[in-house]
Formats: sequence, C-alpha cells, structure tokens
Amino acid sequence: MAFPSQYDRPVITPREAIDRIVARFGVHAGMRALHARGVICEGSFRPAPEAGALTTAAHMHGEVPVLARLSNGGGDPDASDRAPDVRGLAVSFELPDGSRTDIVSQSAPRFPVSSPDAFIDLIEASERGPAMALKLPLFLLRNPSAAAALRANGAALKPPASYAEPRYYAVHAFRWRAPDETSRWVRYRWLPRPEAGTDRPEAAREGSPAGPGDRDRHYLGTELAARLDRGPVVFDLELEIAGPGDDPHDPTSVWGPRARRTGAGSLRLTATTEEHDGIIFDPMRLTDGIEASEDPILHFRPRAYAVSYDRRTGTEHQRPPWAS
Repeated sequence: MAFPSQYDRPVITPREAIDRIVARFGVHAGMRALHARGVICEGSFRPAPEAGALTTAAHMHGEVPVLARLSNGGGDPDASDRAPDVRGLAVSFELPDGSRTDIVSQSAPRFPVSSPDAFIDLIEASERGPAMALKLPLFLLRNPSAAAALRANGAALKPPASYAEPRYYAVHAFRWRAPDETSRWVRYRWLPRPEAGTDRPEAAREGSPAGPGDRDRHYLGTELAARLDRGPVVFDLELEIAGPGDDPHDPTSVWGPRARRTGAGSLRLTATTEEHDGIIFDPMRLTDGIEASEDPILHFRPRAYAVSYDRRTGTEHQRPPWAS
C-alpha cells in the first residue's frame, strides 16, 4: 500500500518553535528547550541475533558503547520530579567507524499530533494554571483526533519511582533494510528489566516514589545514581514491525493487529557521567541500513535541536548533515 508524502514545509519555523517553548517554560541558560533536566549515563548495547537478519546497521551486528540520557520532558529544570510529565530515554550508539546513530523515546505511548505546528500549540495549551481550562478545550476543538492519545497517555504522566522503570516508546517509524535487500517499517520501544532481586511488577512501582524521593524534589537523578551503584540498569529493545496497511509516516497512527513484535537487543547502563551533557540526541542521525519515514515531525526535530543547541551553548553551531 502506498502512502502520500506528508512532509510539506511546516508553517512554523524552528526558531519560532523554540521561541514559543521558551515563552512557555521560561529562559534557563545552558539548558535544552525541552527535556531540560536529565542524567547522562554510559553503557553498552548488545544486539539480538534476530536484529542482524533485519538490518545491515552496524550496531545490530555487534556490541557497541552507548551514551544515554534519561530526562523529564518539560523545559523548566527546576520543576519538581513529582510534577506530571512525560519522561525521556535518548540513546546514542557509537558505531565501529566512529560515527553515531540515535534512538529518542518517551514514556507516553501515543503521540497526539502529526505536525510541528500542532505540537507547539499543545505545549502552550497544556501549561498548568487557570488558562488551561480554556486553552486545552480550544486546542482539542482544532485537533479532535488528539483526544484519544491524550487519554491513553494519562497514566504515563504520573511520577515514576525511577527513571529505570517506565517503558519508553520511540513514536517515529523507520525503514530497516536487511542484508537480503528486503525491508520493513519498524517502531522501537524500550522495556525495563526489573532490578536484580526485585519481583514487583512495573505497574506497582510506578507512581509511588519512595526513599530519597520522599525528601528530594529532584529524586529521580538521586535514585538512578543509587540504583547504578547496586548494578546495571537494563532495558530490552523491542521492535514493532508494521503489518499491511499500517502507516509509517504519521506518528499518531496506531498499527493494527497484523503488526508483530520481536526482540532486537539489550541496553545496559552502568554509570552516570557529566562529561557529555552537550551531546545532541537526534532521531534523524541515521546509519546505513536504517532510513527515515516521511513523518513531518521527525524531519522538523533536527532543525529545532540546532536552534536550541546554539542558544544553550552560546556558540555558533555547525549544523551536521542530518540537520540540513
């Protein structure tokens, strides 16, 4: 089934998008416009044998080092970890030739809008306060299809006990090209493994911070560091492979019952680090064997990241090839 191109030039520019995000969350020097508070970790990724049969991408054919960033979704680094918010897991894989490729994911399973303009409108409409009672209904009148996704994401906004415990969903789709020259569309999700010696189900742990979190408004970083002192934090990478008729170009689309899932490898985080906080995690930083869909938000992200990077570093950013 062929899909029409959805990547038309958006009305909003990347600079305008960052301006409006900053107006929503305030100016915070040196910080990302979104996902301002986070923790960088070092570790490794080991692919599953099944993954190498589905793509020629180098990180699916041998273990590689990674940098990962776990974060809160908002743009205010001083906001409490107890505030309702989406959480993020961004992973950058270091390939054997020295290049990198990234997966960027979030704890909310559904993406509610399909254009950059609507995404910025949603950020503004969801600002908590008296105006939200007017702004959010008006947003939903203009974007009625977003309502179902916002309802589905509600539980994911509750504060987790740990960055290590939610599932994380990469909402964009990518075409994987296999060694036998076949291809398929995939989406990624990271599934947390329970901490060693812990048999509580994930649902019982999320939303009930304990220990340091009872005293620390920024408990998620503290808890993650303590957890890593006890041993690695592990996530399994699962692929959702599109079935006939599933749309890979719309981030809001829900794939049907003919989509299938398979394991692709495991992410092992071993320590926090402060040496790489300037790194950009970009879902459009791709490698041979993985290709982008025509998703307009996916194509918009690297240009917005470049603007945000310039502002937080105070330097002229040399735009990389994937952001052109």
